Order: sequence, then structure tokens, then C-alpha cells
Amino acid sequence: MVSDPTAGTPAGAGQDGDGGALDAAETLRLIREQQERARDATGPDGRLLFGAWGLAWLIGYLAMWTTARTAGLPAAWAGWVFAGCIVGAMVFTIVHSVTRTAGVRGVSARIGAMYGWTWFLAFLGLGVLLGAMGRAGAEPEIMAIAANGFAALITGLLYIAGGMLFEEYRMSAVGGWMLVTAVVAAFAGMPHTYLVMALAGGGGFLAMAVVEHVLRRRRRSTSARTEGGVRSA
Repeated sequence: MVSDPTAGTPAGAGQDGDGGALDAAETLRLIREQQERARDATGPDGRLLFGAWGLAWLIGYLAMWTTARTAGLPAAWAGWVFAGCIVGAMVFTIVHSVTRTAGVRGVSARIGAMYGWTWFLAFLGLGVLLGAMGRAGAEPEIMAIAANGFAALITGLLYIAGGMLFEEYRMSAVGGWMLVTAVVAAFAGMPHTYLVMALAGGGGFLAMAVVEHVLRRRRRSTSARTEGGVRSA
């Protein structure tokens, strides 16, 4: 008698079927989802960064535009509101980037810390540069255009760099949008420059914060359904 080679083998083992092992494509998809969840947990949260900078630019620049369109130049209190918003967003970015990578060791932790402190150094350098321009006798309108343009350039370039470092293409997309905003605002003329920065700059950040939130919810929903299917298989 010839023995059955499948005797003693559990039903469905080694066979392809609805209750069989996941195929290679499904396995790769699961690996990608796990990598995305790990990056969400250890990398900067784009929703918070986009939201912080969006509110800072929208509130700060609207305050500048509101007073500048009636008096020609922004009121002193509007300048302080703008400065407070930018400093607040910058401090939040530094703290968030450092704390999110605090539990990660090695290269990732160093990259997160360096990226966070680069914001501080960049805007510190911008303040010194603007101070030098003022001492050299630059006119207020030139100072305003330079301050807005340089701030948008710094923000755009650092967001592009962050997108490359953390593999977040949406950060790079926002960075590119900020570079375009800087150019448009520079040619809009005062005081319209402030309005462009508020609506295009701040609005762009807030729009991407919404997109990031929707995509994260979708990833979590897909991951939950996948894990439920695996457990029931």
C-alpha cells in the first residue's frame, strides 16, 4: 500500500486558500504598515507642526496686515503679537522634535535633536541679519519685505529638509509651497505682503495639518482591519 504523503498534515497546511498563509505581497504590505506606525510613534507629528506654524502665521500676519492697511506700517502691538507667535511655534518645534526622539537611540535621536535646534539657530541668525540691515540704514519697507521673505525661505527650506530626514513627503510639499509663498509675498507689495503670508502661508500649513490627520486616521483604520483579519484567519 502506498502511503498518502499528506496524511497527518493539518488541513490547509502548505496550501493556498482563504485561511492559508499570507502571500508575499500581503506580508510586504504588513511590513510597510508597521514601519509607518513606528515612524508615526517616533518621528515628529506633522499635524502638530503644521498646526502650530499655521496658527502662528495666520494670527501673526493678520495682526500685522490689519494695522498696516490703515496706518501704513504695522502697530507696535501687532509686531509683538507676530514675534510671540513665531517664537512660540519655533519653541514648540524644537521641544516636539527633541522629545519625540528622546526614546530613540543612535542616529535617529541625533538627527531629531539637530533638526530641532537648527530652527533656533536659523531664526537667531535671521534676527542678527535684520539688526545689521537696520543699522546700515535700510528703509522700513525693505526691512519688512526682507524679514517676511527670509522667514518664509528659512521655514520652507527646513520643512523640505525635515521631509527628507524623516521620510515625510508632505513636509517637503509644504516647504516647497512656502518657497512659492515667499516669492509671491515679496512682489505683492506692502501691506499686501502680510495678507499673502497669512492666507497662503498660514492657510497652507493648516490645510496640510487636516490632510495629515485624515491620512493618519485612514492608516489606523486600515491597520485595525488588517490585524482583525489576521486574528480571525
